[in-house]
Amino acid sequence: MSLFTSLRYLVALHELKHFGRAAQACHITQPALSNAIRTLEEEFGTAIVKRGRAFQSFTPEGERIFATAQRVLHEQELLLQDLKSAVNQPVGALRLGAVPSVMPIAARFAGMLQARYPGLALVLRSMSSQDIETGLENLSLDLALGYTDRLKSRACRIATLDQYTEHYFLLRRSAKPAVAGLSMLREPIPWATAAQLPLCLLTPDMHNRAIVDGAFKQAGVKVKPAIETNSILTLGLSVLVGEVSSVLPGALVGVLRGYPELEAVPLDSPDVLTPIGFMYAISDRPSHTLRAALDMAQDPIWWQHVRAHTGLLPDRP
Repeated sequence: MSLFTSLRYLVALHELKHFGRAAQACHITQPALSNAIRTLEEEFGTAIVKRGRAFQSFTPEGERIFATAQRVLHEQELLLQDLKSAVNQPVGALRLGAVPSVMPIAARFAGMLQARYPGLALVLRSMSSQDIETGLENLSLDLALGYTDRLKSRACRIATLDQYTEHYFLLRRSAKPAVAGLSMLREPIPWATAAQLPLCLLTPDMHNRAIVDGAFKQAGVKVKPAIETNSILTLGLSVLVGEVSSVLPGALVGVLRGYPELEAVPLDSPDVLTPIGFMYAISDRPSHTLRAALDMAQDPIWWQHVRAHTGLLPDRP
């Protein structure tokens, strides 16, 4: 087994925090992964993992070894891409993260990017804002789509590329179902009015929920949701089959356009405008795959796609 392979196992264990899931992700048995970690511990002369009946955490020394492993694997990937890529034909891996509320846009981006550059091997993961920022800083992510305003108060080496400004809608069942799909009403209603309804909202650990709670607070009301979930799919389906309404950003409303039973109403008083953009670690040597992704993120064809699937004009022409 090569050192690079062992380091990949180490990174998978750090990411998944579970021997069984890490082994499955690496397509090996759990004993094989455990043996690889023990071999690394013998090589470095220190414990890497705090062991109990189940995975607990990495030791301080293990965290340092993990950080080095990430840098080594990152350099290896850059070298492989340099050797395999040709002009306008990048070849290699691109790890893309996205907050749950923008996954429909991120999925479309990944699909269009891979269609344009078939040599790309993409991994798209739904992640929390905190995990995204950590992943960009420790090089476990190459690119992410999420809430760029969170970075303003942080001293970090993460660059941003604005994509669109998110608006919020009340999603509810329609009294008069449309024929051609979900109805998009033009006349807004106040957040305080929406607060009077039984609502399905994301759980408090999600940044989107903090935005929604902040809007209700500005409106002078406090909401106790009827349903809380960490699944964006549940936000829409609970309205479709239940007696609740929900608050969704435009990108999620766009996914539900095929349901004539639903209608989306803009929310105002206050107007909540949330910037959404790509984020990536600042580097003197960006990978071929990252450069290709950033080029497409600024392509007019992609901008038109953003417009079509958020129901709003992008911030850039």
